[in-house]
Amino acid sequence: MAEISNSNLYKIDAGIPSGDACVVIVRTEWNAAFVDRLEEGCVRVLDQYKAMHETVTVPGAIEIPFAIKNYWDNQKYRDGKPEAFIALGCVVRGGTPHFDYVCKAITEGVLQLNMILPVPVIFGVLTVDNAQQAEERLGGQHGHKGEEAGITALKMIGLKRTFSRNK
Repeated sequence: MAEISNSNLYKIDAGIPSGDACVVIVRTEWNAAFVDRLEEGCVRVLDQYKAMHETVTVPGAIEIPFAIKNYWDNQKYRDGKPEAFIALGCVVRGGTPHFDYVCKAITEGVLQLNMILPVPVIFGVLTVDNAQQAEERLGGQHGHKGEEAGITALKMIGLKRTFSRNK
């Protein structure tokens, strides 16, 4: 089981840039009580490392990949363009197959973006059966997935920078 005790994510600061990273958070309006807390944790980490950040809000999880791709296309030649995106959302299982379709679509959308964009797109979308599982991922036994998304974005920016230096 994926518990925070199984990860060194919080223990290893190596490779995290401080003060000059630029991250765009794309978050959903659905399940706002959970997504607000994901964003708060994410922003807390980005602020800790003095990363510049901006938040874009979209109606639902399926719209996240569209917003990220279009944001990139409109900013890629500008100063201060994003070095990473973070997708934040919360999809809670209901009584229909809709949950499965939405989870598959957002997962594949983020994967495709990671293959076509030159910057990382971090998957910070909770896909849970109920509110209790969401709570467990917002500071409970499974850690805080918003904080983890922020740390992951910074580490991926650092990793990408090392690739550029090694040319």
